[in-house]
Amino acid sequence: MHPAAMPNHIKAVAATISLVILDVDGVLTDGTLAYTESGERVKNFNAKDGLGIRLMQSNNIEVAVITARQSPPLAKRMQDLRIEHFYTGYDNKLAAFEMLLEKVSFDESRIAYVGDDILDLPVMRRVALPIAVGDAHFTVKDEAKWTVSQLGGRGAVREVADGLIGARTDVTDAYNRFLAHHVGKSGLDKA
Repeated sequence: MHPAAMPNHIKAVAATISLVILDVDGVLTDGTLAYTESGERVKNFNAKDGLGIRLMQSNNIEVAVITARQSPPLAKRMQDLRIEHFYTGYDNKLAAFEMLLEKVSFDESRIAYVGDDILDLPVMRRVALPIAVGDAHFTVKDEAKWTVSQLGGRGAVREVADGLIGARTDVTDAYNRFLAHHVGKSGLDKA
């Protein structure tokens, strides 16, 4: 989605967002839970979503993650993306949200949450900009102020990044600044 396609009624709110909270299964992944023969969980992440996270971070939008599941691949992905606020193993995402609020200086009016299923609703109801991925459960779409067209684990987070950055500045300029700063430096390959 080109940032200009963001619904007009949310552009003003989107321009003020300083913190985006992401769910994992169904948002950063497609929700598939794969297991190897030895019982290890395997997670697939989308590089476009990873770059979207890096782009938000480079444009003064902090990123946090709250998820119900725990896994070593997920912890490694969070480390690669330099996600400082990472809450894993929380079916009660509102409890993790409260802990996050104690650590950050952002008011709920400057926070967005991206979710896909009913465990996300309690936090979505508290933030200024609740966002649903394209294949979210209908109850989540009903309560979201913005439903992106991309599916979870298939570019939804990148669409969120493009929209939020585009609501506050020219996206092409922002991305050219990112490229000028990061091309040839270690870390770009961590998307």
